[in-house]
Amino acid sequence: QVQLVESGGGSVQTGGSLRLSCVASGILFSTSNLAWYRQAPGKQRELVASIDTDAITYYAVEVAGRFTISRDNAANTIYLQMTSLEPEDTAVYYCNVPPNWSPLNWGQGTQVTVSS
Repeated sequence: QVQLVESGGGSVQTGGSLRLSCVASGILFSTSNLAWYRQAPGKQRELVASIDTDAITYYAVEVAGRFTISRDNAANTIYLQMTSLEPEDTAVYYCNVPPNWSPLNWGQGTQVTVSS
């Protein structure tokens, strides 16, 4: 059974940093492209960053230069290092596969709140 478990969210002030983790089980992790998404209140879920099996990364323009996605195949985990956080980054963050892959069951996500 596929399971995605996100963690690491919290409340920080503008300019702060957080590191999110997502542990995936029930998939062939090392051969899977993976991604982070976020959903702010009243908005649609959006792609934040993705990483393929060669560790080639993609970032949404809103987070490029501030966020870093990485993966640890031995730990079945992807990470999202977030720096210079802004109130606009406030959202629930989820991991899954990139939009051009068949989506996995969504996890519960992890809440990130940035206050000014």
